[in-house]
Amino acid sequence: MNVDTTCLKPTRRATPAGLVLALLLGMAGCAVQRTGLPDAPSTGNGPLPTTGAATLSPARIADILASPDRSEADRRNDQRRLPAQMLAFIGLRPGMVALDVSAGGGYTTELLARAVGPTGKVYGQSAPRIARPAPAAPEGAAAPVSTAASSVPAGPMRPSPLALAARAANPRAGNIVAVVAPLESPLPAELVPASLDLVTLMFNYHDLGHMGVDRAGMNRALFAALKPGGLYVVADHAGRPGTGISEAGTLHRIEEAFLRAEVEAAGFRLIESGNFLRNPNDPRDRNTPEPPQPKDEFVLKFVKP
Repeated sequence: MNVDTTCLKPTRRATPAGLVLALLLGMAGCAVQRTGLPDAPSTGNGPLPTTGAATLSPARIADILASPDRSEADRRNDQRRLPAQMLAFIGLRPGMVALDVSAGGGYTTELLARAVGPTGKVYGQSAPRIARPAPAAPEGAAAPVSTAASSVPAGPMRPSPLALAARAANPRAGNIVAVVAPLESPLPAELVPASLDLVTLMFNYHDLGHMGVDRAGMNRALFAALKPGGLYVVADHAGRPGTGISEAGTLHRIEEAFLRAEVEAAGFRLIESGNFLRNPNDPRDRNTPEPPQPKDEFVLKFVKP
């Protein structure tokens, strides 16, 4: 089932704090609609029942987003990322243990940390900067790249762990733990199998192709790390039907059906598709759409049965 929140008329403009709660309350009373957006998959069976703490209320999500100690940079990012809808879609609960894969500067990591609260924990993963030859013909590259020219030299730690450590200095996000681990196994060493409640991978899955990452191995590792009933939420920039991951290095897009098939091959089951970042007017033939407009983006929620 494709969950469509267009009845809320969300936009990628700044939402005043006072309107966030109204938007979320509208979500609670808005009927679920089925849509015919491009490549929108059918989810088949509904979500598995959850146990433990209740999911975050609309009022709690509004409080998180309106918190005065959030950075101005994050508030600007809210305009295109629509975090109110994203947090509600994920179904976060206090006390969850989550992993944010390819965390970057930590925008999503901090939102998750605030949402799961002091009884929860959020690992923010970034890959180590190590010498590794790029594949001779990386998926999603415009043309084959020579190994000599594309090898990544060894170097200092990437900025991501430092950015996450800075975020963790805020008491409201003190449950962030920075993890430096390869994408093929992006898990903290302390983690035991079947102990995560949630994994997120936001707008970076497409990059794994031209980076030469073993995506099947990564998905299997994430499957093993999640508890039964654990969630894997992936968002990315939508590519055209039939393109697979071939335009990842040029247009920074991936075909939704292709990504879904890869994740399901690891044993996951798709339970929900969020359409709040969709833009059916995007022709999906450029990195930046023409005329200027938001990219068509999809959000998929998988479960470990």
